[in-house]
Amino acid sequence: MSSDKPETAGQQGKIGPEEHEENWRRLGNEEFDVVVIGGGVTGAGVALDAATRGLRVALVEARDLASGTSSRSSKLFHGGLRYLEQLEFSLVREALHERELMLNRLAPHLVKPVSFLYPLTHRIWERPYTAAGLLLYDRMGGARSVPGQKHLTRAGAQRMVPALKRDAMIGGIRYYDAQADDARHTMTVARTAARYGAVVRTSTQVVDFLHEADRVAGARLRDVDDGRETEVRAQAVINATGVWTDELQRLSGGRGRFRVRASKGVHVVVSRDRIVSDSGLILRTEKSVLFVIPWGNHWIIGTTDTDWNLDLAHPAATKKDIDYILEHVNTVLATPLTHSDIEGVYAGLRPLLAGESDDTSKLSREHAVARVVPGLVAIAGGKYTTYRVMAKDAVDAVANDVSGRMAESITDKVPLLGADGYHALVNQIDQIAAAHGLHPHRVRHLLDRYGSMVHEVLALGEQRPELLKPIDEAPNYLRAEVVYAVRNEAALHLEDVLTRRTRISFEYPHRGTECAEQVARLIGEELDWDEQRVSDEVQRYCARVRAERESQNQPDDQAADATRVAAPEAREELVEPVS
Repeated sequence: MSSDKPETAGQQGKIGPEEHEENWRRLGNEEFDVVVIGGGVTGAGVALDAATRGLRVALVEARDLASGTSSRSSKLFHGGLRYLEQLEFSLVREALHERELMLNRLAPHLVKPVSFLYPLTHRIWERPYTAAGLLLYDRMGGARSVPGQKHLTRAGAQRMVPALKRDAMIGGIRYYDAQADDARHTMTVARTAARYGAVVRTSTQVVDFLHEADRVAGARLRDVDDGRETEVRAQAVINATGVWTDELQRLSGGRGRFRVRASKGVHVVVSRDRIVSDSGLILRTEKSVLFVIPWGNHWIIGTTDTDWNLDLAHPAATKKDIDYILEHVNTVLATPLTHSDIEGVYAGLRPLLAGESDDTSKLSREHAVARVVPGLVAIAGGKYTTYRVMAKDAVDAVANDVSGRMAESITDKVPLLGADGYHALVNQIDQIAAAHGLHPHRVRHLLDRYGSMVHEVLALGEQRPELLKPIDEAPNYLRAEVVYAVRNEAALHLEDVLTRRTRISFEYPHRGTECAEQVARLIGEELDWDEQRVSDEVQRYCARVRAERESQNQPDDQAADATRVAAPEAREELVEPVS
């Protein structure tokens, strides 16, 4: 285990076991300017924004970083073509500006260009109509870091995507957006916040708020792994809990100025060889759009858009959801996909601002910031791509609660950890690979996950060469990545590593069960688990996978939810907040 002291580790953005314990002490003993509740991308972004303004910041998350919506998105940094059609020009412009920042300055190691083919199906009007929209899209985003649109005949589109039925289109237009591993990106935002002084602690649930007169003055916290409780005091608290926003607002005793509605989005994952294509696809549906997104050796296909009023932590995909996706994608594929082609499935919840419409696909993706009670601000809505703007607005909203003059937001100038030096390392891939006895393709994969922190991962193999070997049954990942996740990336449970630090849970047909014991033993060596704890972690994880598989055979949300929630929680001390 690393011997770095917490203060040194904090400068490096390290969030390991020592920091986990030290940060519990700090939460109880220090007073903060801002406490952020929620470790999704918005909460992590708020912590980074506040910390880089010079504020004393703490971020607490009941489960794991990105354990909710922020690990279950379509994994795109995009303006949103359908929002353009809905005339939400300001939202699209803002999102495309953020896409450009990520690609160029803030996270070039994590965010990459990705192409999509838009198949045309109507003669005369559709091509100029779509071209005009894409021209506006390219102009809004500057199209500096991605190529502009390219028009294709039917034959040209067929060459680009041979998997399409010949009669499924009359031509096509290729355009570019960007994509990222959402869970990895969120975790890196949180680590960057720690690098600039934020106290970041997972497995830390807010169970009540502290009050002074009519103000919120902090929160009562519970460690959901061991049941300890403490109190953290702050001048302002920011509720960035996404679909849990209303629950936290009730806990505070304030009514709030908006409600959040959960919309379920389901994605399925199939092997890359099941769809022969050099580009992703975007397809119109009767309600919205369906994406076929390249993802390493896989395709991610989604999403659905339906109301969800059941368990917020574990939204469940149903057979109906999966059938919907297969039915729509098969309308254009020459070789249809079947249930047996599906290697992984995941479901997430979008936090939409309620009230605009009964149709979730038409609810606004704009975000809102509101003062719930003095000392407590809530932020909700928005989309993953605009997390940095949302964070800025949330911190601006507590300016009157925090003593002293607040500096302006500077996160548009703060690269995430791993960004600095990334491009130079790309040019050195062959030398790095040779020095560590790895294939250059492996080093490229690592660079696109860790950026310039890749040397920290590879250094683990110097004392223990076996760590530079692949995980059995999940060879896309090295064993060193598991150890690094525990020492540096706040991973505390087997589920954290298999589901979010890696994406083994949906990238392999076994969904992580066949490598669970090996990974648990690697984690256990770092966290001093005994045999019983290793066994418990494996059993809990496998029970989760069984419950998810069974839920995906259920006909409706109620049956799927009942099946999924029967699986045990990795964090056993989670409690229902007192309302």
